[in-house]
Amino acid sequence: MSPRRLKLVLILAILGASALAMLAWTQVWVHAEVGLPDAGTQVLQIDGAIAAPALTALALSGFALAAALTIAGRLIRVVLGALEVLLGFSVFLAAYLAVEDPSQASAAAVTAATGVAGHESIQLSVLGTVVTAWPFVAMGAAVIMAATGVTVILTSARWPGPTRKYQGVRFEPVAAPDGSLPASPATVDASTEPTPADSVGDWDDLSRGEDPTAR
Repeated sequence: MSPRRLKLVLILAILGASALAMLAWTQVWVHAEVGLPDAGTQVLQIDGAIAAPALTALALSGFALAAALTIAGRLIRVVLGALEVLLGFSVFLAAYLAVEDPSQASAAAVTAATGVAGHESIQLSVLGTVVTAWPFVAMGAAVIMAATGVTVILTSARWPGPTRKYQGVRFEPVAAPDGSLPASPATVDASTEPTPADSVGDWDDLSRGEDPTAR
């Protein structure tokens, strides 16, 4: 694979994994059956925004990182690759914690529905939980993010550098046809320039007995 194509594939992989994590965040992760004080039971649908609220910020960071990779130099690419690995680990951890303890992941919704707060009280209020496939999708996206970050680190030396569009511009004097440099513009002495006429100045001249039209 050519370096340019490799760069494109890795950036698209980061964008795709971030988009997949964002999609998972919007879906239902847990169906929680909750015992209400005076109304029997109720099944709450817990989406990723409740179960893993940090996931959206992590996914958006992945989008920003992919954009930065398009113009980054070699050293910065290594740093961004390491950050992508860290993002992947963070997404995986957020999803794993929701799967490991779905009752705690549902805590905010349970408290809103029952008024019960506290870890032990919420555990008693949640009668049963069913975990959907979406947190596992988020974990899959996290693995892709981490693997892509490692690949960026290992292959960053092969990537083409940033285009001239993003390089600094330095202006230099252009030599004349005979090889001499053009002379700098002459400095104009402000004292020799005629003062523009104005009505206030004319009245001042007249009050001093001077003819303003003589200027």
